[in-house]
Amino acid sequence: MSRIGLMAVAIPEGVAVDLVDKVMTAKGKIGELTLTFVDDVIPSIEDGNLLVKPANESMKARKMWGTFRSLANNVITGVSEGFTKELQINGVGYRAQVQGKDLVLQLGYSHEIRHPIPEGVVIKCETQNEISIFGIDKQNVGSIAAKIRSYRPPEPYKGKGVKYKDEIILRKEGKKK
Repeated sequence: MSRIGLMAVAIPEGVAVDLVDKVMTAKGKIGELTLTFVDDVIPSIEDGNLLVKPANESMKARKMWGTFRSLANNVITGVSEGFTKELQINGVGYRAQVQGKDLVLQLGYSHEIRHPIPEGVVIKCETQNEISIFGIDKQNVGSIAAKIRSYRPPEPYKGKGVKYKDEIILRKEGKKK
């Protein structure tokens, strides 16, 4: 039994969910997303809730049950509230700024790094050391944040680099004489 799959996804006010065959379309105040279900799960809308059930008792159907319930929840949450990832930059001379449709990062290399901002995602830099990424697609927002972090991951000795705001860096002791 899937504990996550058993829970119904509540559809909030202001979100319209249409279910045609195996394709779910959610429209909210922020945008519109679609999700195509696999044949191993059966989605249905009852009493303002989205329910996902396995089509049979096979191992694959039980695996997909919880997965697609979570994906449907992410779609509905995305069009109603959106998702935000926040990054922090630590290091002398390290900074970020938005120039036009690019995020310009100076991370201690001899050149600046230009990361293009894709459609449907908003990147803001409140200060030079903080980056906020907002969008309706959770997977897209997370992958953009991971890509920006990969340009200069935090190192364990001085903590310099790009890290998630809530990430804890385990610090190491330096060389001893």
